[in-house]
Amino acid sequence: MLSPSPTPSHTPSYATVLRTRHASRTFGAALLGRLSYGMISLSLTLAVKDATGSYSVAGAVMALFGATSVFLSPARAALIDRYGARRALPPLAIAYALLLSVLAHVTWQPGASGFRLGVWAVLAGACTPPLGPVMRTLWSSLLPDRELLQRAYSLDGVAEELLFVTGPLLVGLLVRFAEPAAGVAVSAALVLVGALALVTSPAVRGTGPRPPRTKPLPAAPSAKPLLCVAGLRHAVVCMAGVGLCLGALDLLVVAFTDRHDQDAAVAWVLAALSAGSAVGGLAYGAVSWRASSRLRLTALAVALGLCLLAAGLSPNLYVLVGTVAVAGLFVAPAMTTAYLIADESVGAGSRTQAGAWVNTAINAGSSIGTAVVGPALGHLPLAACFALAATPVLLCAAFTARGDRR
Repeated sequence: MLSPSPTPSHTPSYATVLRTRHASRTFGAALLGRLSYGMISLSLTLAVKDATGSYSVAGAVMALFGATSVFLSPARAALIDRYGARRALPPLAIAYALLLSVLAHVTWQPGASGFRLGVWAVLAGACTPPLGPVMRTLWSSLLPDRELLQRAYSLDGVAEELLFVTGPLLVGLLVRFAEPAAGVAVSAALVLVGALALVTSPAVRGTGPRPPRTKPLPAAPSAKPLLCVAGLRHAVVCMAGVGLCLGALDLLVVAFTDRHDQDAAVAWVLAALSAGSAVGGLAYGAVSWRASSRLRLTALAVALGLCLLAAGLSPNLYVLVGTVAVAGLFVAPAMTTAYLIADESVGAGSRTQAGAWVNTAINAGSSIGTAVVGPALGHLPLAACFALAATPVLLCAAFTARGDRR
């Protein structure tokens, strides 16, 4: 049995979240496995490039891996909801780790076939275990109190942001002493150990598969009814806009620094975004908000879009860094609010899948944003490209706000 959340007499804080029974152990295991996701993109890109000698092949393999992982995420989350994390997560983690190990082996020596690497990458992407959505579902079980749950989601989002900063740094350290394929192997080990440690946590043992129904389930669960839930649809649309904005911003920062002959500053600008996101996430989670989650998400999306518009008018690098840091203040809070909306919009038996749809919207939007703004940079002024990148998140916010009024 899971212990109840701390009583309302306790001050809702991040320390209260982590003191909740089984929370620290469960969260630590999930973060260990999710560190693999912060390492795998750079590790696999470097490994494929070394094995084939081609950046285009490396890009194609990563595109196949990323697309399969992102677009099949709701289906994998549906398996978790249907059979429970203890039954569904270990097979996914074992298959994913084995396939990454195969990729590490194949890329360890030069001369690998690009086609074979693409096939292995697709298979690995299809098996990516949804550790993030599973952990957020467990937070909901551990902390029924909504204020504490908001703090837990904020802490989770900030920690994940730091993992995606730390992961590439670890890969950079690793490739100084070993082949890039070693990073792929380490990623496989991390996700396997983290996932198995997660499912052995008492917090997971206290949850189970979806209760049986009187009517038989269809052979393959359909995503359409879930996305027809107004609250979840609101969160998914807004986060697709945020993802488009962030994906475009990465490339826009590269273009800005290149045109100002300060290429080395790219890392500093993106670090400012991550730092702003971490600060904003922690501050946002510590506040007891009176406005509804939907209204807050719309306001955060609008604020992010306006900051991106302002960034396009930056006269120099210093102003860009400051503006991007301010934009970052709204990123983690927007994600936290979207996950909260997803959690409260569906029943307990669909929470993992609902969270996965929000995750998919962010990642798919990011990929599309990068793909769209790239060609635009060759035909439009840089400020216009920033405005183009800000447009989707503003339109998505307007769409959801109009839906709320109806």
